[in-house]
Amino acid sequence: MRDIRSAVAELYSAGETFALATVIDTYRSSPREAGAAMAVGPSGEVVGSVSGGCVEGAVYELAQQVMATGEPVREKYGVSDDDAFAVGLTCGGTLHVLVEPVDRGRYPQLPGVIEAVDAHRPVAVATVVGGPGRLGARRVVRPDGADGSLGGARLDAAVDDDVRGMLAQGSTGILHYGADGQRRGDELEVFVQSFAPAPRMLVFGAIDFAAAVADIGAYLGYRVTVCDARPVFATPKRFPRADEVVVKWPHAYLTEIADEIDERTAICVLTHDPKFDVPVLEAALDTRAGYIGAMGSRRTHDDRMARLREAGVPQDRLERVHSPIGLDLGARTPEETAVSIAAELIQTRWGGSGRPLSSTSGRIHTEPLARRAEAAGTGQAGG
Repeated sequence: MRDIRSAVAELYSAGETFALATVIDTYRSSPREAGAAMAVGPSGEVVGSVSGGCVEGAVYELAQQVMATGEPVREKYGVSDDDAFAVGLTCGGTLHVLVEPVDRGRYPQLPGVIEAVDAHRPVAVATVVGGPGRLGARRVVRPDGADGSLGGARLDAAVDDDVRGMLAQGSTGILHYGADGQRRGDELEVFVQSFAPAPRMLVFGAIDFAAAVADIGAYLGYRVTVCDARPVFATPKRFPRADEVVVKWPHAYLTEIADEIDERTAICVLTHDPKFDVPVLEAALDTRAGYIGAMGSRRTHDDRMARLREAGVPQDRLERVHSPIGLDLGARTPEETAVSIAAELIQTRWGGSGRPLSSTSGRIHTEPLARRAEAAGTGQAGG
């Protein structure tokens, strides 16, 4: 729901009942992940998507039914259904969708959820989606409290503990319990949608390439900060899509916020000036950032690496730097370069080959590298 929350807020504020369809589970090559959402307004207007177009028509019809009856419905679409081709899910995957009626009486916590997402505060929504409980029962969980009930105090307490763990990891998925919250039971299904704060993108160097990178970073869902020590260049007017523009020496700013940087953070150093990029890269390599990229020619790269070695940065840390930044797409303009950087960010997250899909085989959609590594470490197969 994160990407359609503005439209959902408008529908909610109008005071009428609308339908919210959410992907709660997927299998194989489903085109959208769990948490993808589509809203259908009382006048038939549609925002969002649950399948990239495959089953939208069928979900739309179900949404009309839900608004008329006031009762939530869970539906499954996929190749295992006799009518899979009829609903259009021809990509070989399966998805489960919960379609529920929403209005001020049924979902009083919704404005608070949207407000928390807008303010980059962690919040999660737990919803009963199967089993002996009441379909659609909802509990909103925050690190310091919770609202609503899934059906009982014991169940609520068990879910609160588990959801906070998922929220800390930013994970979304289905949990299983006994009817009263017993952890060894599995008949009750609870879908947890985590709204962890958006991942951060830190862009250092207020140049024309930075504006294009900030734009595409915002499009990909990052909370974008542009930082440069030169106030004449680092202005909000030049970077309208950035969430914030900071006028400070890059390495000093990065040191200030080092505790806020996690594995989801992307650091893009676009200054290609040694007095800026060497100190900021040295600071970046002391953080947990999942992606660190630096712009420049190969000659600039070699000089930069030599300077970092002279500063005492060990080789294993230097290998974390993606330099020259981006995938080899032949990019020339700032916008094309931003696309190549975005492509490398996506590849780093998901572990793609970077080759044309027409030259590869096997699954198209894969688990994130971090999740695969975690599964390998615990002896579990990735989903």
